[in-house]
Amino acid sequence: MTDRPEIEMVRRALVPAALTFVVATTLAWVIAGPNAAVSAALAVVIVSANFAAHGWSLAWASKISIPAVQAVALGGLVVRMAMIVGLLFVLRVFDWFSPTAFVLTVAPATMLLLAYEARLAIRGVGAVLQIPADPAAIRAAAILAVQEAR
Repeated sequence: MTDRPEIEMVRRALVPAALTFVVATTLAWVIAGPNAAVSAALAVVIVSANFAAHGWSLAWASKISIPAVQAVALGGLVVRMAMIVGLLFVLRVFDWFSPTAFVLTVAPATMLLLAYEARLAIRGVGAVLQIPADPAAIRAAAILAVQEAR
């Protein structure tokens, strides 16, 4: 395992993401052709990159403080979801892009990734949070120690 549980989750999700990529691309190709396959492949790549950004940003925030983790977890979710929706609208202008295949891949791929993340958490990955003490709490403890030493 790595020293950061968030990074470990990202690393462990690589194989399931690759399998999802193959399955989604193949199904889209068989059902709707090559344009749908490219759109589905792009969706899996975006969902995987989204998950990696989530893990890396949480690992960064956990080195700062608990409020930083909360801000990154909640605010980051909104930002990353908005980026996926924004990409959908940007890519719609291309003839090769299939919005239907993209959306029908993004939704289940996201759900599968969340289920896999939950499975890893249940198995203990990330069971020990490594969040440093809040700077205000450190200062308060130092002041208290000085006062008690008197």
